[in-house]
Amino acid sequence: MGKTKHAGPMKKSKIPAPKLWVSPIPFGLGKVKPKHIRDSFKTVWENKDNLGYAANIITKGVCDGCALGVSGLYDQTLTGPHVCTTRFNVLRLNTMPAIKEEILHADIDELRKYSSTELRKLGRIPYPLIRRPGESKFSRITWDDAMDMIAAKMKTLDPKQYAFYLTSRGITNESYYVAAKVSRFLGTNHIDNASRICHSPSKTALKRSVGVGASTVNYQDWIGTDVLLFWGSVASNASPVSTKYMLEAKKKGTKIIVVNPYMEPSMDKYWVPSVPESALFGTKVADDFYQVNIGGDIAFMHGIMKHWFEMEEKQHGSAINHQFVQKHVNGYDELKVKAQEQSWDEIITSSGISKERIIELAELLANSKNAVFAWALGLTMHSFATDNISQVANLALLRGFLGRKHSGLMPFRGHSSVQGSGEMGADPFVLPGGDFEPKNMERMEKIWGFDIPKWQGDIVGITLENIVLPEDNERKIKLYYLSGGNFLETMPNPDFVEKALSELDIRVHQDIILNTSTLVDAKEAVIVLPAKTRYEQEGGGTSTSTERMVYFSPEIEGNKNRIEEAREEWKIYVDLAKRVKPETADLVSFRNAQEIRNEIAVANPNYDGIQHLKKQGDVFQWGGAWLCEDGVCPTPDGKANLIAVDIPNLNKKPGDFYITSRRGKQFNSMVYSEVDPFNRSERYDVLIHSEDARELSISEGEGIVVYNQFGVFQGRAKFVSIARGNLGVHFPEGNFLLPKGRYDKYAGIPDYNISVKVEKADQFNARKDTEYNEKPIEDLETTVG
Repeated sequence: MGKTKHAGPMKKSKIPAPKLWVSPIPFGLGKVKPKHIRDSFKTVWENKDNLGYAANIITKGVCDGCALGVSGLYDQTLTGPHVCTTRFNVLRLNTMPAIKEEILHADIDELRKYSSTELRKLGRIPYPLIRRPGESKFSRITWDDAMDMIAAKMKTLDPKQYAFYLTSRGITNESYYVAAKVSRFLGTNHIDNASRICHSPSKTALKRSVGVGASTVNYQDWIGTDVLLFWGSVASNASPVSTKYMLEAKKKGTKIIVVNPYMEPSMDKYWVPSVPESALFGTKVADDFYQVNIGGDIAFMHGIMKHWFEMEEKQHGSAINHQFVQKHVNGYDELKVKAQEQSWDEIITSSGISKERIIELAELLANSKNAVFAWALGLTMHSFATDNISQVANLALLRGFLGRKHSGLMPFRGHSSVQGSGEMGADPFVLPGGDFEPKNMERMEKIWGFDIPKWQGDIVGITLENIVLPEDNERKIKLYYLSGGNFLETMPNPDFVEKALSELDIRVHQDIILNTSTLVDAKEAVIVLPAKTRYEQEGGGTSTSTERMVYFSPEIEGNKNRIEEAREEWKIYVDLAKRVKPETADLVSFRNAQEIRNEIAVANPNYDGIQHLKKQGDVFQWGGAWLCEDGVCPTPDGKANLIAVDIPNLNKKPGDFYITSRRGKQFNSMVYSEVDPFNRSERYDVLIHSEDARELSISEGEGIVVYNQFGVFQGRAKFVSIARGNLGVHFPEGNFLLPKGRYDKYAGIPDYNISVKVEKADQFNARKDTEYNEKPIEDLETTVG
């Protein structure tokens, strides 16, 4: 797979492009824009006690923020240095001193007054901690006692009764791999990772559509493609360095189109701090916005295809790349029937886009030789997410936009090395090098030297639900082992999640910092283990970027605030295995990180090359420059599959709104500012169209209540350019409106979108009665403040 190698970084254009400027006023004074320079000074100030180490991380380490894969100051896309505010924001996690003892051992009710943001700022976890029922504070415990307690509990449980979860906060491929191996060695397949709640449907859909669950293209393919189309992605906010790639693309004539319910300001205009021209005058990013309804993407794409087939009737080959389809694609006739049977009325109602506008985009794509389709959480966080993404693949395949320069499919991932989590096997449906199926299990049993349990493991959402099963149920989860993560702030229905976490016998938090979920009770013990960061991993560590680049990040010396008792994550898993099954633990024992990389190269053949990464700057790309090169896919017959999908029924009643969540100034659930610099919205603002508000007699800034049968959200109306009938709230604040138990049937991601009603706050509070959710409503001021 993959014949052509990536050519390495390309030079930036030095010619200014005034036609792309936002404003002739230097530095965009007076405009709403990110305050990059101010933020940079703030970062220096925050890290002033450990500045040398902070500088080493930025100049020598691989970014632990987004998945672009910036190594030191450089990447594989463009020459020249790259820095961004996301990276600056997460930097302090690596340089902080330990939490002060008087705070760490304060009364738990005092600690519970802190938000996760405040807890994060307290500092790092200095040593293992325990809190048992009835104890009002954490007490110190030795590593041996903590690990013996976890191991002793595991020995009493059926392996179906414990689960592992790994988040994406800078965890290395080595740690993912060892966790995946150890969990199977201990007899459980309940292991999951953070991609389950962001991009798992991308992998699932791409596997069924083109045979491989990864980006088929590189960032360089953006630069000079005819069309770069973003579906439900705010790339500039999640991965600010990507705006530099967009600026280069625009200079080469690329049209950038955004499909999103909300006209995100940062995808409209952006000031790229490391490009002098853009830092001064800003850059117009998107050439066009299609403000689709939440959940209306499938219908929108059906409209594009329907018009293509109408074009085909007038002139064969005017829209479909027949040569590519005949040679490389299955399922053409079924898809054609499906697209043609959709009525324009249905398409327009579901998508919220007029027929004229759909035709406009259909014809632009039909007349483009190349296109890159990128997408993010706007497509993936639905109960029909896998169908959303297969529908994107359908568009690309009909035009032959696959397996070559400037053409392909890119799930735009937000977190460093979350791509690697599944490829290392930290996933209930996956083992290294392939799926959780008999042939691959047999192969991995030979490599690992022990039997892999044959039952199907559960995804994170199901394992959380299974905590509250009756005592005698063999799948009742009694011990949860968490490497990072905060389910209280990432999963739907936080009230249920809190109840579930408190009903576990033992909960282990292996982490760098405390968060709100660490403070929830447990029946027997909450154990907290201090982890090292990726920059402290002895022998270095690797991470995989969105474009399948595997980067080596060296161990970085000179941390003035070193946490003496913190341990490498992979070493903690090996230690656990030795205590639970001492007689055979040599099967999962690794002496150093290099040994792990040597084994990864065998376990996942795509990663053959990782064993040679030894020093700063070392990188290789698995699969070559383009997956499915020349249209040949890694499927049984070498062909891609067109998948006919239906327009989803959102169960939206007349007068209902549909709600989605968005990220502000934050990194996943870690909030860095209460105000979003792009649109000045605050955390409890509800984004609403002014016409929708006028019909409800709501004025801007007024207190409103958004509610459904699952929960109530109190906030303030903020008028923005969002598709009518749609609302935006911040994640995780809006998660109280989401029920548990609604998943994409293929990928298991929870649904983060739902229909709601909206009312003025005074009206709602005046007539609280049985028709509303019975949950007590706090006074609006206290909720917002």
